[in-house]
Amino acid sequence: MASAKIATLAIRTIAKPISNIIKKQAQDHPTFRQVCISIAQTMYRSEVRLRANLLGENPKHIKPLSEAKAIQNGANSIAEGFLFAVAAGLILAESWRSSRSASKRRDKVDDHLDELTTKIAEVQQKLEERSAYEEARWKEETLRNDELARVLSQILDLGLRGGWLEISNGQAAQRPPPLQIASSIRDHLREAEESGSPVRWDVPTAEENPSGLGRPPPSPSDGAH
Repeated sequence: MASAKIATLAIRTIAKPISNIIKKQAQDHPTFRQVCISIAQTMYRSEVRLRANLLGENPKHIKPLSEAKAIQNGANSIAEGFLFAVAAGLILAESWRSSRSASKRRDKVDDHLDELTTKIAEVQQKLEERSAYEEARWKEETLRNDELARVLSQILDLGLRGGWLEISNGQAAQRPPPLQIASSIRDHLREAEESGSPVRWDVPTAEENPSGLGRPPPSPSDGAH
């Protein structure tokens, strides 16, 4: 941006000496002098006719300019035309440069938008994959819970049918505790097993064993008496 402005200022500065050189060449170079005279006379005749038409007159004869005046006017016209061409060229160049800069900026913005669109699409795809994975896990956990509930229901049904499980007040009752055997009877059974001798029962009295645990069942003959 700064370099373009400096170049424009430099061209404008150089254009003025070039216009002075053109004026000098119009006086020294014969061919260029004839071109300047022709341009100056044509411009003068056109100016006179235009002025007469504005005043409503019809000029019949237009006196031409002197050679020196024609050379001077022609050289000035060429120099001013050169300066105008330089200024117009600089304006067009600046306009083209601005248009190109705007085009590059638009292309950069478009590329950035395309990149953002691609990233958004990738994020959406990852979110969809994650959602599908979580949904699959949810279905798997649901199936596991359903299977566990089914197994527990079967166990509960079997327990109720087998009689070792009861439902009391809406709660599952615990299994009855196993039969407790007195420690003396366990020791007696262990000694008989180690010695290999038959088990002999010494029936305790009611005072010795008030709980009745460990007593052998009554024989049928005892019941007959």
